[in-house]
Amino acid sequence: MELSLILEYGWVLLLLVALEGLLAADNALVLAIMVKHLPEEQRKKALFYGLAGAFVFRFGSLFAISYLVDVWQVQAIGALYLLFIAANHILRKFLVKKGEEEAEVTKEKKQSGFWLTVFKVELADIAFAVDSILAAVALAVALPDSGLGHIGGLDGGKFFVIFAGGMIGLIIMRFAANLFVDLLHRRPGLEIAAFGIVGWVGVKLAVYTMSHPALAILPEGFAKSTEWKVTFYVVLIGIALAGWFLSKEKQEVPAEERAS
Repeated sequence: MELSLILEYGWVLLLLVALEGLLAADNALVLAIMVKHLPEEQRKKALFYGLAGAFVFRFGSLFAISYLVDVWQVQAIGALYLLFIAANHILRKFLVKKGEEEAEVTKEKKQSGFWLTVFKVELADIAFAVDSILAAVALAVALPDSGLGHIGGLDGGKFFVIFAGGMIGLIIMRFAANLFVDLLHRRPGLEIAAFGIVGWVGVKLAVYTMSHPALAILPEGFAKSTEWKVTFYVVLIGIALAGWFLSKEKQEVPAEERAS
């Protein structure tokens, strides 16, 4: 592989690490809320099943998408899905009162036994796996071919980037989620920025779809053009910076004050 190609793949992988970290932190928060009503031993078991399910579903999603990635209908559905989850999450943040949402979640979880909770965790894992893999596909699919052969219908280099992104997300959920959760607590605007990036990645996948030869809504080479790549990354970095600088940092409350 040429140096320029290695750098481009490396840059996309770094973006995936950052995006997967924020998404994994959000996922970890959701799972923690879902199991927190259980006794400690059952909580640990439910989280273990959740992590095992996340591993299985991400592998399944990855290998399924590797065979379907060149089907423009699948690309279109993926783009719409990413745009939907981004818009849904951001609108809920602005329109749903936090207290009402937490009360509703707590009420629902009190009615859930161990196995029903595990079932709900596994359903959440499926959604997380689809989110993660689609976001990774949308970032990687417009990369130049690496010349490393093909896995399914996907270039080997692109498959590796998507695989690495998915596995990094799992590692973060298991070992580093607390760091990202703390970051989200200190800079809550980063959560909205993360889903803003997911939406923008959905736009990228939509552009790739519209450039598909079967549709030809956009010129075939547009999705891989330098102009579009520069535009995409400038906007992406802009969203991330806006989430950081427009989010007022929350100061931690001293332990003495929390206890009083």
